[in-house]
Amino acid sequence: MSATRKQITVPSNMCTAFLAVSFGILVATIAFVAFKCFTQYGTLFKIP
Repeated sequence: MSATRKQITVPSNMCTAFLAVSFGILVATIAFVAFKCFTQYGTLFKIP
């Protein structure tokens, strides 16, 4: 059996970029919600 290298293709790079953008949006949303909860209630973990 011969070992062959798999070429990096455009669809796999697009998938990686899509996942990175999605992860960035997710982190930004979590940070925004945490900020709004902190400014409105003064805490992140206590239920008012």
